Amino acid sequence: MEFLGTTQTASYCGPKKDCTLHVMPPAGQAPVVQECYQPYHLPGYRYLNAWKPSVFYKVATTQTCPEECQGVRRPPTILPSLRSALFCRYTPRDWDRSNELQLRGAEASRLWASRLTGDSLRIMQDKDQLTRQMQEGTSRNLGQRLCDIGFWKSELCYELDRLLTENSSMDTLKRRLECAAQEMNCPLQVALECLYNREKRIGIDLVHDSVEKNLIQEVDLLKCCQDQMRKLAKRIDFQMRDNRDAQHVLERDIEDKNSAQSIDERCLNLRNTSDSISFFHGMEKFDGTVSVPETWAKYTNDNIRHSQNTRANSIRLREEAEHLFETLSEQMWRQFTNTNLAFNARIAEETDVKNKLQTQLAKDTAMAPGTLSSLSEDHVAEFDQDSIVPGGPSTFCWPQQHL
Repeated sequence: MEFLGTTQTASYCGPKKDCTLHVMPPAGQAPVVQECYQPYHLPGYRYLNAWKPSVFYKVATTQTCPEECQGVRRPPTILPSLRSALFCRYTPRDWDRSNELQLRGAEASRLWASRLTGDSLRIMQDKDQLTRQMQEGTSRNLGQRLCDIGFWKSELCYELDRLLTENSSMDTLKRRLECAAQEMNCPLQVALECLYNREKRIGIDLVHDSVEKNLIQEVDLLKCCQDQMRKLAKRIDFQMRDNRDAQHVLERDIEDKNSAQSIDERCLNLRNTSDSISFFHGMEKFDGTVSVPETWAKYTNDNIRHSQNTRANSIRLREEAEHLFETLSEQMWRQFTNTNLAFNARIAEETDVKNKLQTQLAKDTAMAPGTLSSLSEDHVAEFDQDSIVPGGPSTFCWPQQHL
């Protein structure tokens, strides 16, 4: 850029150039046209600060005109360096071409930027649509997962309620068995007391009769019933332990389901505008799962099946206990009836024999005075002399001794 206003080497600032030649060339030679002021450019410096005068000052000063131009050269102006810089500038064609290139480059850059902006917007739209689709798919999967969790949770709760009811029934049955075994001590003590008292019989009355046999059978039956009830109570106790183990497994599985349900519900309710949302880099590569949906459902199904099998064993044990109650009560009642019938028969038999003995005693007692009165005095005296001895029994004691 020049700061002196107009260029001093311009055509309108100097003397008018004479276009005629003072020295004519020879007729036989063709005229030679040679420009006196050719622009000179260093290699690679055509487009680099070519307008500055100081860049090509030395180069421009070394150029000389040929001898043919010595006579027509203009006198030097005030600023020869500016004149040399003037001849080193571009032509209007170069300027138009440069502007055109700049315009084309700007247009190409603008088109490329617009194309890049369009591609970026399209990629953003595609990614946004893909993100929405993935979020919708994840929401559907979470909803399905919540339905599965709710289904298995309801199954676990239902099975747990039935198992708790069964445990309560087993506990009641265990107390019934223990109480029944404890209450059998009273009839057992009665039967043993009867046997002990019957050992006090004297002489020929110490008979191993049906009463004693029934009492011994009753004692054995009562002891056997107590033993069976106590064994069944132990089995019920073991079964109740198994039921409690299955109950703990179900409760732990229900707690896991509650935790998973709360987490999935929170994830399902998350939105892009939710608070406290953070980005955890690499979280999608971390896999802390220990199962897949198939094994997860199989685990819960196995727990429910184990609880059902345990509950079925408990039900069979309860039925066995109820059947044992019926069988033992029937056997004890039958034995009690047989013992009472034997007692009644023995009492009737002893009463009959006792009555017969008493009748015979009464007859003998009544017969003795009549027999003695029919004897003669001689016979009585003789009898008295022969039968009465010092310290011997009297005459009226004989029937009683016989009886």
